[in-house]
Amino acid sequence: MGETGGKDFVVVHSSASAQEVITALSRGAFEYQGQKCSAASRAYLPMSKWEEVRNGLEENIKSFKIGSPENFTNFINAVIDERAFDKISSYIAQAKQDEQAEVIIGGRYDKSIGYFIEPTVILAKTPNYRTMEEEIFGPVLTIYVYEDKDYAQILDVVNETSPYALTGAIFAKNRSAIQLAMFKLRHAAGNFYINDKPTGAVVGQQPFGGARSSGTNDKAGSILNLYRWLSPRTIKETFVPPTNYEYPFMQEV
Repeated sequence: MGETGGKDFVVVHSSASAQEVITALSRGAFEYQGQKCSAASRAYLPMSKWEEVRNGLEENIKSFKIGSPENFTNFINAVIDERAFDKISSYIAQAKQDEQAEVIIGGRYDKSIGYFIEPTVILAKTPNYRTMEEEIFGPVLTIYVYEDKDYAQILDVVNETSPYALTGAIFAKNRSAIQLAMFKLRHAAGNFYINDKPTGAVVGQQPFGGARSSGTNDKAGSILNLYRWLSPRTIKETFVPPTNYEYPFMQEV
């Protein structure tokens, strides 16, 4: 199957539970150091939920233990190699200088002993800031805060921002808000989550795959993927073949 990455999103509606969003972003953006194709990389939060989510997210990140994977109590380990470290840290360094963004949590990195990057949250002042669009593949989450009344419009922004369409999530208690997101974002994520982080699909139980620049949406883990490798043939066998070309409707009354 083809799978080439994602710029996976989390959209939060004003009716969502802030604590559920905090947990989903903490796990979805930073487990495995964000080095998962499905990791939450961009999030859109309503102004009414922003302060509570920010405080909770900061509290969680400060509690993360960072170190060797040999110690299972460590939530954050080193990124995969120096090339990844240099790429990821360059995005953080750029965000510290740009007027359109602000590093509000984390932002430190050090490769003197292992390629460790602190979980980082960037606040984007525009929904089209670089880290909202480009795949970073590391422990960096970019958040854009929108006015509550602009929920429908922000869904259009989410759909049009990234060429990828791998995973995405909506957090809301309002069923109408969920239905609207399911409709507007129907082409934005091959795996779409409702009130859950956009990671953790189990192959064999949850078909996985995305479209657009994320791949051919083959859906590994389901029979849909098998069909890609087949050349279907339809067979018809007639046990009582007709012996007259005329059909019954052709007879005169």
